[in-house]
Amino acid sequence: MSPERRPSLPTALPLLLAFDLDGTLIPDRGDSVADDVVSALDRLRALGVKLAIITGRDAAPARVTEVMQPDAVATNNGGRIEVDGTVHADAAFTPEDLEAVLAHELEGARVVLFAADTLYVDVPAGAEPEPWMVLRGYRPLAEAPRDAVLKVGYFHPQVAGFASRLRGSHPHLVLTGAQDPYPHFLTVTPEGAHKGAALALIAEALDVPPAHTVAFGDSDNDEAMLEVAGFGVQVGTLPLLARHAHAQVPEQADLGAFLHAWADQLTGA
Repeated sequence: MSPERRPSLPTALPLLLAFDLDGTLIPDRGDSVADDVVSALDRLRALGVKLAIITGRDAAPARVTEVMQPDAVATNNGGRIEVDGTVHADAAFTPEDLEAVLAHELEGARVVLFAADTLYVDVPAGAEPEPWMVLRGYRPLAEAPRDAVLKVGYFHPQVAGFASRLRGSHPHLVLTGAQDPYPHFLTVTPEGAHKGAALALIAEALDVPPAHTVAFGDSDNDEAMLEVAGFGVQVGTLPLLARHAHAQVPEQADLGAFLHAWADQLTGA
């Protein structure tokens, strides 16, 4: 980290650290936390820091939650929020909004609908489902309930155009992706289901003032929580996030050292 991006880190308790998963807390598409990050989180937790996961995934990997022991977990880009094991929010599309989201013009797109316990997938003719879909188990998209879908994902080279049209017709929906670092992937979640709202709800539930919240993120779906956090930490170098970041960890592999330095400051304070 360059000297100009190494500010004095917040050390006043209560303090809430909220982490995106892929590309931030863990390597992209990973399922475990590096040993130096685990030891740093252990130190921070012992010092009284609250920890949260806020991810675009529909579930946090068990290996991550076991070592992190988070006080809260938000999935589906913040649509489903659990605090101390209790569900505080579970946002689903209205049937009308879901119909609009599924009315796409992307020939050959792979579409995935996420309900609470089931995936519903439209795999194009001649294509094979991805291994993670097979591992999780999935059902045909036509069988998806119209009132219990929490997130929709599109995989297609031209998702940016569809995203632009959907933003114009349904501006209340939350769209992420369709740009770097995920230009071929679009995620749509219901109104109000974004990481910024999740961070605010979690902080309130844990009795942490907004100014004492810290968000860690690396991609465009993290922008909302970095914007509302009292302190934002950008992992990586995506230009979109730079204006929201008070500190930067240019390489995900350096997160452990950054968190240990934070624990050192907390210990000294």
